[in-house]
Amino acid sequence: MSFSEKIASLMQRPNEDLVPKDEVPWWMKYGGRGLGTVGGGLAIIFGLWNCSGILFINFGCAFAGLWQMVSGFIVIVIEAPCCCFFIDFVQTLSDFMEKRPYWNKAVLYMGFAIPPIVFCIGPTSFFGSALIFATGVIYGLMALGKKATPEEMRQNAVVNNLKPPLPFAGTRSSSNLVENAQPIAFTSTPIPPV
Repeated sequence: MSFSEKIASLMQRPNEDLVPKDEVPWWMKYGGRGLGTVGGGLAIIFGLWNCSGILFINFGCAFAGLWQMVSGFIVIVIEAPCCCFFIDFVQTLSDFMEKRPYWNKAVLYMGFAIPPIVFCIGPTSFFGSALIFATGVIYGLMALGKKATPEEMRQNAVVNNLKPPLPFAGTRSSSNLVENAQPIAFTSTPIPPV
């Protein structure tokens, strides 16, 4: 058993299949999960710091702090349900989100990360939401899928170059937008009458 297989078996979820269903590399999958867990924890800490804005009558920062704490908790529940095993619905929510496509998580995490920065502009809002946003970016990259091999890309480039241009795309000289348009011709400067 290789080192990477040992790490993958340690990071495996309780009811996860041993055979991967997609072509996402294991390091990206577990990197996104780890970044989401750390980002969720930091979002809770920085959100608590933002909530202290209510002492200075800054309700925007207080709302941003509450938003960060809730979003950090939800990200931790989805990515690392073992951190919240004492709550009943955690495993159900985590399993539900695990069955969803990657782009759903990407949109959810990016949506969680933007409002605190809008309501309270500051370093705690930015750093608290940046890792959650980065987790969303990683899940977005995972949703794009595996890159094609160089041979497949060359073959697609050759096939696309052999296709004729689309009609009425303005690439041919005979295409006109108007039926009765006159062709463009060059005329010289008029000669003044003598």
